[in-house]
Amino acid sequence: MTFRSTPAVISCRRAVAAGAIFVLGLVVSGCSDASGKPEAAAAPQKPPEAGFITVKAQEVTIASNMAGRVVAFQTAEIRPQVSGIVKERVFKEGTKVTAGDLLYRLDPSLYEAQLASSEAALAKAQAAIPTLQAKAERYRNLSSNSVVSQQDREDAQSTYLQAVADVKVAEAEVQTARINLGYTEIKAPITGVIGTSNVNTGSLVTANQTDALATIRQLDPVYVDLTESSGNLLKHRAALESGALRSSFGNPAAPPEVRLTLTDGTPYDRVGQLAARERFVSETTSTFTVRSLFDNPDMDLMPGMYVRAALRIGVDDKGLLLPQRAVSRNNKGEPVASFVKADGTAEQRVLTVESDVGTSWLVTAGAAEGDRLIVDGFQKVQIGKPVTPVEVTLDENGVVRPLAQPAKVADAGTAATVAPTAAATPASKEQ
Repeated sequence: MTFRSTPAVISCRRAVAAGAIFVLGLVVSGCSDASGKPEAAAAPQKPPEAGFITVKAQEVTIASNMAGRVVAFQTAEIRPQVSGIVKERVFKEGTKVTAGDLLYRLDPSLYEAQLASSEAALAKAQAAIPTLQAKAERYRNLSSNSVVSQQDREDAQSTYLQAVADVKVAEAEVQTARINLGYTEIKAPITGVIGTSNVNTGSLVTANQTDALATIRQLDPVYVDLTESSGNLLKHRAALESGALRSSFGNPAAPPEVRLTLTDGTPYDRVGQLAARERFVSETTSTFTVRSLFDNPDMDLMPGMYVRAALRIGVDDKGLLLPQRAVSRNNKGEPVASFVKADGTAEQRVLTVESDVGTSWLVTAGAAEGDRLIVDGFQKVQIGKPVTPVEVTLDENGVVRPLAQPAKVADAGTAATVAPTAAATPASKEQ
């Protein structure tokens, strides 16, 4: 069947064609900018910014970090030197006593009687002396005329000398009795703080008994005994002998200092001095003891208290300190940090960390003076990829600030607390 185009059909086709041309024009118009030109290609993305600081060598004081225990400067355990009944306790427990202060009084009755008996025996011995001395003199004179025999003269002289010796024995017994009577008053042998009493009034005590009546401890100054491993001893000695460290020992102008940190993390506000070092290593623990001396006027340090201590060993004139915020650990647990290379890419290096110094790590390998250490923008930096290095600075609290912006002085209310040196083993946190 053949269809013919009528005028109405032709008009409809023309309308459809015109609509298609209009839509095509809109599409072409949408692909052009306001000036009628095609849209330009997207600009290349800028590498991520990486805040860095320049590593600088500086003078760093090297300290050996050790565990320690407080020991009283002097300790005296009070024990009776004679037996008896406690008649009175004179001191107040937990207070300071002075050497010579009366602590206990024992019943003196028995010892007073012994003294009186000894004095009577002495008087009796002394009374015999004049008669025996006169007899010995008379026999000596008569023996020259042969009136008395030589034997009688010698016997008289011997009896006299025995009497003299008896007097000396009696005098010693009187002295002993007097000393024992004095021991009934038990006095403080040293100045210090006395603890609690282990006996009460009416208790029977015996001479030189095992249990102490009380204990006196001198607490100002105090010793702090520190333990150090023999391995660290050898390491520090090698560093000093090689010249890597400048020794602090043997320099009167800068004696070895010891700084303490209490168990709650509080630094002790007084600096101690090295007092003594043992010259042998324990066979069981492979450690040796270092004794330091601290003033303790406020009695903050108590015997038996555990502390952490840092003993100044020497000075590293070219020490490298890397902020702890820039150091993390890799999958192997090794301390690592990121640096900006000369070609503008980021690289990661494994570090050798010696110890912590404030908010920084002392690094002995893996970094060098002049390196650009990344301290900010870690989340955007990809190792081996280009970065946009931006030099920054760190304020006293380790906060990153632009190089041109002065570091804000932290007030006491918002300043971050810096934990004192507590261990020589690195313990970086993951960034």
